[in-house]
Amino acid sequence: MKILLFGATGMIGQRIAAELTDRGHEVTGVSRSGGPVKGDVHDSATLAKGHDAVVSAISPPRDGTEPEGPFVEAYQALIEGVRAAGVRRLIVVGGAGSLKIPSGVDLVDTPEFPDLYKKEALAQRTVLHLFREVGDLDWTYISPAAEIAPGDRTGIYRIGGDDLLVDSEGRSFITAEDYAVAVADELENGAHPRKRITVAY
Repeated sequence: MKILLFGATGMIGQRIAAELTDRGHEVTGVSRSGGPVKGDVHDSATLAKGHDAVVSAISPPRDGTEPEGPFVEAYQALIEGVRAAGVRRLIVVGGAGSLKIPSGVDLVDTPEFPDLYKKEALAQRTVLHLFREVGDLDWTYISPAAEIAPGDRTGIYRIGGDDLLVDSEGRSFITAEDYAVAVADELENGAHPRKRITVAY
């Protein structure tokens, strides 16, 4: 597959690029910093042409400004761009804050949710709502576990829907490497079009 990857130099984006390349896919990485291809989601109408799928691993702004407006606008531009490019398949690296705990409350709305990540999580939740109104693209929004960090690639993970996945000790965790495996599996299998899924151990 020919895959266009936005946010290719980020912690998760790098691992998605490596996983897809190792599987033999042709990956075009895009980042604002200029490597490998300089650009951003506002260039998607041009950059996505000729690709089979687009993966977005962009993050909300982390410069202290209000992240929601610019982040939602970026995804609106991406949706319009992939439509214009004629690409139907779109994978979104999402957030965990919109996952529900057993009480039915979103994780981001709990008192324990770290203030440091709250604005970013709320922006991600708004983007999820945006995608749920998109019926003409085969998008999949993939929420990681509550904790995601570099680590080992095991190739083993569980898939859930809108509920936070935890292990037998109550921890919600996945390595960025195994998250990348899940993204690649979803791209290859297309098992969850127009749905949000979550992956964790």
